[in-house]
Amino acid sequence: MTREIKNIINIIVFLICIALVNVAGQNIELEIRGINAFTFVLIVAVLIQVIFFIPSYLLKTEKYYDLVGSLTYVTTISLAYFSVENKTSIDTIIYLYVMVWATRLGIYLFRRVQKDGKDVRFEKAKTHFFWFLQYWMGQALWVSLTSCAAIIAILSPEENSLPILAIVGMALWLTGFTIESISDYQKRVFRKENNPSQSFIHTGLWARSRHPNYFGEITLWTGIAVIALNTLSGVEFITLISPVFVYILLTRMSGINLLERIADERYGELEEYQRYKRNTPVLFPKLSKNKN
Repeated sequence: MTREIKNIINIIVFLICIALVNVAGQNIELEIRGINAFTFVLIVAVLIQVIFFIPSYLLKTEKYYDLVGSLTYVTTISLAYFSVENKTSIDTIIYLYVMVWATRLGIYLFRRVQKDGKDVRFEKAKTHFFWFLQYWMGQALWVSLTSCAAIIAILSPEENSLPILAIVGMALWLTGFTIESISDYQKRVFRKENNPSQSFIHTGLWARSRHPNYFGEITLWTGIAVIALNTLSGVEFITLISPVFVYILLTRMSGINLLERIADERYGELEEYQRYKRNTPVLFPKLSKNKN
């Protein structure tokens, strides 16, 4: 089977997954322009990727990929939030949390790719139509599955109260957001002072986990799912797949596996790196720092 056929199959699978998660939103009575509100939001997520994919492919550039991903989060969560007339405190909390996370991450990733001049993930893919399109459809799936619990929670009618589960979820989100933000800051500072092709970060939170930023992201989306839990019913509980999907995506697909392989190629011969790998968990942080 050729790469082109595999990429086409992957794109079809992505669209099927989006269609399946759409089932969870069919109990929503709210409509946008005559379409079920949740379905409308998913359609917008896909259309944004297609619109920005076309010029990106023609220009053979990946510089706006992550920024468009954040823009898609901002657009879809805003569509959901502002389509609801009687907003509750939980709606507002979820909306602000997603907006803050997406804006910070989008700006951080955009600045990074502007500084580096390229993103190694797309070095070969951006010259192949269906291979590159696969990434953009994957981003539509990433946004849709990650934010589905948040969007359903906003679109679902609920009491204007703050149950204990929501408070627990807020604490989880704040913890995860703090860890991710600090991790990204520490890495940005390290990259300013060091050549990443010759040395690797293993200080700060990176001394406790090889990928603390990913741990933070998984934790904050778990928090969103916990906040949304009280608003879900019936088939809507499917959307609790959100943090599970984030975990699978970051640990089994485009995240840790790729970065670990790149790090092994760059630093594999360094004894310090081998010691770091032996003593530092891949994802879940340990309480104590590594001993020299």
